[in-house]
Amino acid sequence: MWSKWIDCRVRAGAREAFAAGQRRWSAISDQPGLVGQGGGWAPDGDRALLLALWTDEPAYTRFMRERHDLVADEAAQHGSWTDLRIAAGPVVRALPGAAASPADALARATVLRAADCRLRPGRAAHFLDVQDRVWTPGMAAAEGMLAGAVTRLAADRFLVTTLWSTAAAHGAYAAHRLPALLARADVPSDIHALTGHLVPLEPAWLVRGQPGPS
Repeated sequence: MWSKWIDCRVRAGAREAFAAGQRRWSAISDQPGLVGQGGGWAPDGDRALLLALWTDEPAYTRFMRERHDLVADEAAQHGSWTDLRIAAGPVVRALPGAAASPADALARATVLRAADCRLRPGRAAHFLDVQDRVWTPGMAAAEGMLAGAVTRLAADRFLVTTLWSTAAAHGAYAAHRLPALLARADVPSDIHALTGHLVPLEPAWLVRGQPGPS
């Protein structure tokens, strides 16, 4: 898969205009290769965070080349934001959960947890090994964790995203499972900076992709 992370600072007083435009992105639901897209408002202010999942990079590149700008013009969000930061890359680890697929997880989730991890030089291999040994089984065992992904955004930058059935389910995981996992993972040895977000998902912003061939 291929993942795109969108971090948008929205102008004061422009949340409704931005949200109205975001709903217009449902127009891409028929785009070949789109797994799905979802997002919501960060709790720390007028900041919209969105995650889009694609089957592969060629499908994403084709959309960006042939259709993105037209849909963006029709969404008419340009005047509603002050800063837009986009990062994209390959999904290097799929994190299993209770959902049947990433598309199913996006459709069922009410909360998105994202961890933007900036690694120390030369620690990528160990970081991914810890994902395999510690985080993947640890999160998969948590009730309400639907699915997740580890996306490589740069040589030493990874985005870990997980989709949760409810905020309460994530809260229970954070309270009862996370401390032990953190101790085993020895996070400071790999990560020098981490920015975390817990985003309540806006149902109207969900874009469902078309099912792939069976």
